[in-house]
Amino acid sequence: QVQLVESGGGSVQAGGSLRLSCAASRYTGSSNFMGWFRQAPGKEREGAAALDTDAGLTYYADSVKGRFTISQDNSKNTLYLQMNSLKPDDTAMYYCAARSRLGGGWWADDLRYPYWGQGTQVTVSS
Repeated sequence: QVQLVESGGGSVQAGGSLRLSCAASRYTGSSNFMGWFRQAPGKEREGAAALDTDAGLTYYADSVKGRFTISQDNSKNTLYLQMNSLKPDDTAMYYCAARSRLGGGWWADDLRYPYWGQGTQVTVSS
């Protein structure tokens, strides 16, 4: 069983930065594909970024490309999302998720992720 705990959310003005962290339990097993999703009020959950932890490949939504960076610290079993040049449209609850890289599929298909954290709120004011 994989347990994920997010932290690092908060309130920031437009143009500011935040770094989200996702601490994974020691046993990640075959859950070697991890992603950050977000859900704004009244909107569907969407993928922001993902990382194939074995291959080191990254994936980003067009809306965050060039502003967000996903990375990992294997020694700490932690996934990060560095968010720069934040915009009010980035306001959402951000969730960390994990799945196996086997089987492929679209990285932003949230139905393929069996493990989820509780979320951390990010609010960007104009």
